[in-house]
Amino acid sequence: MSAGRSPAPTTGTVLALAGGVGGARLAYGLAAQLEPSRLTIVVNTADDFEHLGLHISPDLDTMTYTLAGINDPAQGWGIRGESWAAMAALKRLGGEDWFALGDQDMATHLLRSLRLRSESLSDITSDFAHRLGIRHRIVPMSDDPVRTMVDTDAGRLAFQDYFVRRRCQPRFLGLDFAGSASARPGPAFLAALEDPALEAIIICPSNPLLSIRPILALPGIEERLRQHPAPVLAVSPFIGGQAVKGPAAKMLQEIGLPATPAGLLQCYEGLLDALIIDRADAEHAAFDGGERRIPVLVTDTLMRNAADQLRLAGEVLAFVQTLSAAGQ
Repeated sequence: MSAGRSPAPTTGTVLALAGGVGGARLAYGLAAQLEPSRLTIVVNTADDFEHLGLHISPDLDTMTYTLAGINDPAQGWGIRGESWAAMAALKRLGGEDWFALGDQDMATHLLRSLRLRSESLSDITSDFAHRLGIRHRIVPMSDDPVRTMVDTDAGRLAFQDYFVRRRCQPRFLGLDFAGSASARPGPAFLAALEDPALEAIIICPSNPLLSIRPILALPGIEERLRQHPAPVLAVSPFIGGQAVKGPAAKMLQEIGLPATPAGLLQCYEGLLDALIIDRADAEHAAFDGGERRIPVLVTDTLMRNAADQLRLAGEVLAFVQTLSAAGQ
């Protein structure tokens, strides 16, 4: 990546779990702080879907474009300076245009779809990242298909139907991760978990239900995280009762949970060893993390630009050091 690297306060390896925009922003900062051999970024693939005959991996692509420095910062997804000629032509011919695919972005989906006939998603993602100048490991949570299904008051919907086509308007009732019971965690994901130098597992500020829960639903993963000697930290995606981006706050509220650090803890059900929250939620800093109190770092979690991403990542890594020193 292009950002200058400053010395990282940690000495071991770090495993980051992430979804789309918020996760990619923190991952960018972590990659600026850590050498490539010390960071593995595991990305949700339960948002993946087939569209227009193409395999679309929205979260993987957002992560890849962000770390390559070519993402559109205004939208948070897609490629900066994108053109839309293919979508305009598609619409003229009567094709579905509810899911926007830019011209450059289309090349990613075309080539990935072709290569998936004989290669794994992990290998393709690694090659794309390398060709875009990324040295850090971006890995799918699984090479096997897992698909998020959203239960709503309008019935069960495929994730992109709920998220994009219907703009999260139906009332959220619950989730099912189709295929998760038989899906195998990706090989690089397992290797990172088995690394004896693993110092921290960082859950990026992604939607806890849509982005992180699918990763935890893979066989054995949540139990391994609970039993792992490395601390599991989460950066809250909420600021002052609202999600920075996306429907996380709406979804929690519709199942009776507050969009606060306390609600986030309930989502993760005792998984977390520490939590990073925004100053707007400082009143929640002294709460019980389930069976035990957990350390809380209060800081500015809003990442408006690359400088914020580097700052927050540095603060998170410094927090890891305090946890290690305290034996967390």
